[in-house]
This record gives sequence, C-alpha cells and structure tokens, in this order.
Amino acid sequence: MKMKKITSLLCAFAMAASLFAVPAAGVMADASNGEVVVTMPTTSEPASGFDSAFGWGAGEHVHEPLIQSTLVRTTKDLKIENDLATEYTSSEDGLTWTVKIRDDVKFTDGEPLTAQDVAFTYNNCRDLSTVNDFTMLKEAVAVDETTVEFHMNEAYSIWPYTMAIVGIVPEHAYDENYGQNPIGSGRYIMKQWDKGQQVIFEANPDYYGEAPKVQKLTVLFMEEDSALAAAMAGQVDVAHTAASYSDQELDGYSLMRVETVDNRGFNLPATVSEEKDGITYGNDFTADVNVRRAINLAIDREEMINNVLNGYGTIAYSVCDKMPWYNDEAVSEYNLDEAKKLMDEAGWVEGKDGIREKDGVKAGFTLMFSNGDSVRQALAEDTANQLKELGLEVKTEGVGWDTAYDRAQSEPLMWGWGAHTPMELYNIYHSMGESGLAQYSPYANETVDNYMDEALKSDDLEASYDLWKKAQWDGTTGITQEGDIPWIWLCNIDHLYFVRDGLKVADQKIHPHGHGWSIVNNIDEWEWE
Repeated sequence: MKMKKITSLLCAFAMAASLFAVPAAGVMADASNGEVVVTMPTTSEPASGFDSAFGWGAGEHVHEPLIQSTLVRTTKDLKIENDLATEYTSSEDGLTWTVKIRDDVKFTDGEPLTAQDVAFTYNNCRDLSTVNDFTMLKEAVAVDETTVEFHMNEAYSIWPYTMAIVGIVPEHAYDENYGQNPIGSGRYIMKQWDKGQQVIFEANPDYYGEAPKVQKLTVLFMEEDSALAAAMAGQVDVAHTAASYSDQELDGYSLMRVETVDNRGFNLPATVSEEKDGITYGNDFTADVNVRRAINLAIDREEMINNVLNGYGTIAYSVCDKMPWYNDEAVSEYNLDEAKKLMDEAGWVEGKDGIREKDGVKAGFTLMFSNGDSVRQALAEDTANQLKELGLEVKTEGVGWDTAYDRAQSEPLMWGWGAHTPMELYNIYHSMGESGLAQYSPYANETVDNYMDEALKSDDLEASYDLWKKAQWDGTTGITQEGDIPWIWLCNIDHLYFVRDGLKVADQKIHPHGHGWSIVNNIDEWEWE
C-alpha cells in the first residue's frame, strides 16, 4: 500500500511539473505583489460558470461570492452584518422584507448597482436556481433606486442567510452566458478562466469596501495527489489535502486544519417497508426505534476519527454541531453494553455466528457509499466493523448518485451535509409533499415539523434558534437519541491545507460541506509576512 501511494505521488508530481511548464497555468505567485496560488478539488470548478443562479463549484453555494456583492454577509460567529444593505426589516407577518442598499456601488463596467439589479437577481434565482430553494419568494420589487422589497409566499425568518450567499448580477449585462464572463461589484474581478485548469482573479480597484490585501488570486483545479505534488514542487501557496496525506512533511509548508460542519453520517429509514411507483420506501429492521438507538450508541466516534481521519475531525452528533441553533442534547456517549440491551429488548437474539436474529431474519443492512469517495468508503467499512460487535451484519456497497437517492429510501447511505443555515435541518427532517415523509429518508414527526414551521414564521431570527433546538429535542420528542434518531451522525471532517511559510491565512469561519471555495471566502484579508 505504501509503495502504491509513493508511485501515485511520483506520477502526480510528473503531471504537476508538466502542468506548470505551461505559462498560463504555471506562473509562480509573486508574494511582494500580494499574489496567492491556491488549489481546489476539480469538483469545485463551476460547470455553469460564476452565476448566482447556479452556484460555484458542483453546488457549493454556501460561500460569499468573490465577484459579486451580497446584501448581507455572515461573520465568523455566523451572525448577520450588512454588505450592500444599509438596513433591512421584516413585516410583522414575515411576508415582506424591505432592504435599503448603498447608493455608491458600481459594477466593474462602470454602471451603478441599483435596487432594480437586486430585484432582477432574486427573481432570476427564483426562476432558474438549481442550488438554492427560492419557492418561498413570490417576487422581488424595486421600490426606488435604493429600496427593494421581497414579497414572500410564506414567512421565512432565515431569509438573511439566503441574502448572504446570493451575489447581485447586473440586469443590463446578464444573459445565458453571464457565468462564463461575469460582471460584478465584489472584491475581485475574474480575469481569466482556462477551463479544466485554473481561474484567475484580480482585486477590484473600485471596490466600495476595504481594499483587498491580496491583489491576485489564482485557483488551480486538481485532485489531492496533484495538489500535493504541486506543493512539493513549490508551485502553489495553499494546497488542499486529505487526512491520508496529513503525515507528509513538506519543506517550506505547514499543515493547517480548519474546523467544519462538513459532517458525515447515514440515514436509517424509520418506516416499515412498502413499494410505491417502483421504489421501496422504509426498512422493516431500522423502522424499530430501539434498533436505531442501539446503532447510535454502538459507534465509537472517537475511534473512527482516529482510525479513518488520522485524528483530523470532530465528533458529530447532529447535522448542525457548533452552529448557533445546535441543541447539545444531541450528545450521546458510546455505550456498547446499553446498545446490546436495547437490541435484546427489541427481540433480536445473538445467534451462534454472533449475528442477531429475530423470527428467522438476521439483523443487518447494506450501507452504501458514493463510488470513488475513499473517506466515505472507509467510514462505511469502519461502521460495519463496529456494528458487528453489536451483532449486526452490515455489508458495504459503492453506488452511483444516479441510483443512490432512490435506494436511500429503504437502505442506509453515507451522506455529507453541513451548511451555515438551519434550513439544513428542515431539508433532512421535515416531512414533504404528498408522501408526508422527509425527502431523503422516510421519517415524519408532526411535533418536529411544527417547531420548524414556527421557527420559519418567527419575526426574530436569533429568537428562532430556540425553536430549531426544540425540533431536535424538546424534552419529550425530537430527532436525538432519546427521540426518533432517524439519522446517525459520525464526524465533522477537518478541512486540511498545506500552507507556504510566510503566508498568513486569515482566521476562517467554520467551513460548511465542500472542500472548495470556503477557504478563499476571506482571501482579501490574507497577507504575506
């Protein structure tokens, strides 16, 4: 295995050397001029371009855009502060948001940014967005040059978190090709995009905020092997990497770890099995709440982090650990004895081969993971090994996303989630549509739904956090260990980077899911020492 890893690195090194021989992709950063070269996974390259309606990089839409400005932005502690907005208010019924914007902002083509551009951007996202849900927005209306109103179909207290990630585009310069050559009013201008290789940004000299310290940012799209080789060759300043490479020592670089809410966990279908329209929903084994509770207690997350992630991760008990709306009642300590007791109470008796049985049926399931994702595969296999101690026979299987979503309605799947918005809880646990069940795995709890609905109708964003917490556990019911526990959360994966000595990367806010654009959210604050 070690020889295979070394061979892979040598091949990647050769490929990187070949890449950097090309002038367009190989100009080394000039620290004296405030230049920085950063690598990102190839999946971070945006197929649809840098357009607010389609997100940046494989749906990674949870960062602040570099090219466009947003109405508000999130602080390091995930509070909301103004950007383009000078003030914003919500009506008592939550159906109208009024935002006042600055009158001194121009797009990089010299045209002024007005409330009409804001309204156009949001109506366009409502009609076209493939990465964000805008179904709550009825219409955005420019009242005058500096005032925009958002008329909502339903109350939506967490609207500011949406305003923090939607970059404003110019109505006069927008068409279907906008994302390929975007015009914005943000901190940076996109100067060059060599698809499949790199994108180059330069500081916007007319930016209305504090002038960026980094004048030029080059982002190289490459896999982890190639990123490591590029760092070994001294051709990049920041290289993304994985726990499997964390023991590498690179001359002139140090390893930086960033805490995340980029969690991994698997669903446990909470309803009994039934078929509808050719898809099986529910799972007779995991439909038993005692089985789900036993599985949650039987996993030693600390061991998993050390074994799979080389220690570069934190325990996850929910989809929103460390967020302002996280309920620490989600914590459940590893307790194999208690887990075995719960399985006994559920009627699953250990057989001669160590696997539990009930009514002639063996206890277990298939745990799927996405093909090509070595971390999810390793977590799935570690889960299977640990649950064997509980008497469960868990098989692991790599699957493609073309079938994974449907199969996850009846079989557990290793997922990755995590966002800077409580809407993540809603999307995973709230019942949806005609089925009356949650979207990604069969589950429903009317009380949990009501708390989340009430939270969205709140006229005070921070006050709504308590309702999101109650949706997790209110002392009687919820989605935690003592409640329904329809999902098992394992770990939050640290985002790791090799950083060149002398480069001071600005303090990072907790990264969401996706090892990509989040690292450069505050590139304007980085500096060379």
